Amino acid sequence: MYQRFSRHIVLPEIGVAGQERLYNASVLIVGVGGLGSPVALYLASCGVGRLGIIDHDVVSLSNLQRQILYKECEVGLKKSCCASIRLQEISSQVIIEQYNEVLSEENACHLVAQYDLVVDCSDNAATRYLIDETCAQQTKPFVYGAIGEYCGQVSVFDSRQNWRYIDLFPDRLATSKTSPATQGVIGSLPGIIGSIQATEVIKIITQLGEPLVKKLFTLDIRTMESHTFKFL
Repeated sequence: MYQRFSRHIVLPEIGVAGQERLYNASVLIVGVGGLGSPVALYLASCGVGRLGIIDHDVVSLSNLQRQILYKECEVGLKKSCCASIRLQEISSQVIIEQYNEVLSEENACHLVAQYDLVVDCSDNAATRYLIDETCAQQTKPFVYGAIGEYCGQVSVFDSRQNWRYIDLFPDRLATSKTSPATQGVIGSLPGIIGSIQATEVIKIITQLGEPLVKKLFTLDIRTMESHTFKFL
């Protein structure tokens, strides 16, 4: 562990204790597409001990423009299976639990209960509201990320600190209409936003810095302008 994660361990804010927290942590990643690809790759690489990946989709040719977990030869195969194999190749020590299904009201409570925190890498508001409700019931944080065309945003929702997805987006109908899954996106954008999501997970687990609780980070890559909005 010391050799592989030496660049973490030499950081005084992480050290051995922080690396051990990563190893003992468990994270559920909802969706292993554009956002889920960099999130899963970085969390596996940095030493998170157990990852759950849930995705019911299969790899398509159009995914390869941005979903860096997958290869051309995997088109038509289940994403959860392909992602599990790739992540195990990156780190033989990480435990990967794959779920080839949709996160639903029937399975959400059971799945979320098995993990310390959740990363929302889905592409629709309905799933985000479900994650929000489930995590609030179980008092667990979840790291939110969303992308579209040239813009992305990240926040950390935690009901223990009175900050939930529904607080930021109270109008379910309007939110659902403004987040179509079919819109285009520049290929590198999910890599940027997903990396920020992974960083927030690392911060939460290692107790590093200030996670984006009661904050919303936004980025427009056309101008590279970013803003962090703070909420009382």
